Amino acid sequence: MQNRFLPALLALLAGLVSPMAGAAATCERLVATGDPEQPPYLWRDPQNPGQLIGASADLLELLAKALDVKIDLIRSGSRVRAEENVASGRIDLLLGSFPDSARRASLDFIEPALFVQSAVVWVRKDRVFPYGGWSDLYGHRGAILANDRFAREFDLLSSTALPLEEVSTLSEALRMLQRGEVAYLLGERHAVQAAAESLGMLAEIQPLPPLVSEGLYLAVGRDSACNTPDLRARLATRLAELDAAGLAESLLQRNAARWKAQGLPSSPVAK
Repeated sequence: MQNRFLPALLALLAGLVSPMAGAAATCERLVATGDPEQPPYLWRDPQNPGQLIGASADLLELLAKALDVKIDLIRSGSRVRAEENVASGRIDLLLGSFPDSARRASLDFIEPALFVQSAVVWVRKDRVFPYGGWSDLYGHRGAILANDRFAREFDLLSSTALPLEEVSTLSEALRMLQRGEVAYLLGERHAVQAAAESLGMLAEIQPLPPLVSEGLYLAVGRDSACNTPDLRARLATRLAELDAAGLAESLLQRNAARWKAQGLPSSPVAK
């Protein structure tokens, strides 16, 4: 009797464990994505538009080696699409995201941050005005990239108080600053510096102290088959080790130079 029912029992057990076995198999390989218009952190390679490159991609490669896990970085098409794919569990990891209450509902953010991004005020060296913080910008007209997003505090202030003109490219914004059409440019430090160097304007402008800074994080989709406490702990441990090695600034500088050498192919819009 036992031999008669054993094959059926084994088949039933196999059916019950197969989903977990499949999930375990997928975790031999993780898939990541991110905002494709976030240089020097992440952008599309103009020689291979399906590939994402940048400081975040380089850090992800180092993280994969430290974990001894294969991590494929793929392009989702847009920042919004990337977030949707990770939130739904179709993709495991999201690179370079700002944590907020809406994102925390579907994503687990890993500490420490991959990078710290700062909103910096850039001015002409011959037209520096008294500056100690937000309140000193209210009487001046500034420029910012359309759809730029640095920090929650900036979103609140810029939408209610600061007179900012939105422009489509950093080159356009820098030319406006050069011509005196705006008193300042609000932009990410490495991106503005690279764009100014490409235009031969770096000697004409200078950064003021950062207004706000916020971390760009690695996040794991809560519906990812690979999202386990063990994976999150391992990611956090290895990220902390990489952070302690002080690689962030060198990766950003190298990729800003890379982006500039390619002709600034993608708008540096951090969302």
